[in-house]
Amino acid sequence: MSLSLKRKNMKTRVLFTLFFALAATATYAQQADYLIMSWKNVATKMPEAWYGSAEAKAVAENVLLTQKEIGGWEKNKDYHKPLSEAEKAEFKANRAKIGATFDNGATITEMRFLAKVYSQVQDPRYKEAFEKGLNYIFISQYPNGGWPQFFPIRGGKGDYSMHITYNDDAMVNTMKFLKEIYSQNKAFEAMNLNSDLTAKAQKSFDAGIDCILKTQIVVDGSPTVWCAQHDEKTLAPANARAYELASFSGSESVGIVLLLMDLDNPSQEVIASIDGAVRWFEAHRIEGISLETETDAQGKKNRVVIADAKAPALWARFYDMETQKPYFCDRDGIKKSTLAEIGYERRNGYSWYTNAPEKLLKEYPAWKEKVEN
Repeated sequence: MSLSLKRKNMKTRVLFTLFFALAATATYAQQADYLIMSWKNVATKMPEAWYGSAEAKAVAENVLLTQKEIGGWEKNKDYHKPLSEAEKAEFKANRAKIGATFDNGATITEMRFLAKVYSQVQDPRYKEAFEKGLNYIFISQYPNGGWPQFFPIRGGKGDYSMHITYNDDAMVNTMKFLKEIYSQNKAFEAMNLNSDLTAKAQKSFDAGIDCILKTQIVVDGSPTVWCAQHDEKTLAPANARAYELASFSGSESVGIVLLLMDLDNPSQEVIASIDGAVRWFEAHRIEGISLETETDAQGKKNRVVIADAKAPALWARFYDMETQKPYFCDRDGIKKSTLAEIGYERRNGYSWYTNAPEKLLKEYPAWKEKVEN
């Protein structure tokens, strides 16, 4: 072999060694950084191989430990971070207490994580906890097909968490999950769920669709959109927190319509529901403004609405039930017609505008063509 060829081969080996070393370093760094990541990202967005690691199994122990006796989990907990003995004792002591929820992705996130770990490590405890969580979804569903935000209901009469909850996509996320279950999505293939559970998942999903159709707000005989929450008995739009009054929702309604558009062979009632909601979104777009953040001399940031003829369309989060005009609200529950009229804390601490309907309106023509052919 010539000297030049030897040098070339040596250079190639060095480059390959360097490549794999960098890849290994990147993987190690990603795995080590999971402790500073959000729980939702750790639960569902790590490399697949990571879910078979010692780190993932340690996290799974936390998830098993913190599951409520009824089958769900609490929200906003960093289940991926090490728990002290005192924290473990507290979780154990509170297993039977109310607190399981679908709010902010809780319960569904933990179940997705368990499925990922089980696909790598067939520990039967993971499957048992997953099926217990699935049963929690079933037992928490109302006979009318809706789901409350918390189950069991955490407060007394009048607690908004007992309402059918579309807020923050709680019910939509639950239904998407159920559809993956009965459709035998690859993510749950390793679970090898029995046919009774998958049949229950489809029945539960279908009941949810029925609830969605029954809660859609109808004005002058035409279907429009939904409120962020509906009364669990009357199905009427309902109040939640003081600044979340019964309204037409320009935000949560988007997820509902996209869920309906994802149905195979939609019924005429579903098609009419989608058409009505799209017409409402088209009629209630807000043009000529943009939402900006300005900083004052003291460095304090403030959210303001400015005139902007070139800005893309926006929608308000809430529209008044009588006037169908946008409203904004402080913790005093008094409606205001502009964002500037409410106090600094709610003005800057809540999402009052959204561009989410734009995605729906872009996808609608292709969906419409598909169902008509």
